[in-house]
Amino acid sequence: LRLSLDGFARLDLALVTEAMHLDDTVNAEYQSVTRQLITYMMEDPRTITRSLDIMSIAKAIERIGDHATNIGEYVVYMVKGVNVRHASADEVEAQIASE
Repeated sequence: LRLSLDGFARLDLALVTEAMHLDDTVNAEYQSVTRQLITYMMEDPRTITRSLDIMSIAKAIERIGDHATNIGEYVVYMVKGVNVRHASADEVEAQIASE
């Protein structure tokens, strides 16, 4: 989130593309945590309440990453005039380099 906000303040495309790449890492971590928690819940039903609380926290963090990506997409649009809302981070970098 900090990278996206700094990129917005400075209109720096390098910062926002870095933030977009980090979102992929956040998404992978969210999937990993979810799988682990499901395993814990299946092994011991007493952990269900706590695991669901942790899953809610993990989802909120994942959404923060998505919002940071959205900020980055808006910065790309402001600076380059290119709509990259439905592109991957690699495609965004390719479009920025070609402009």
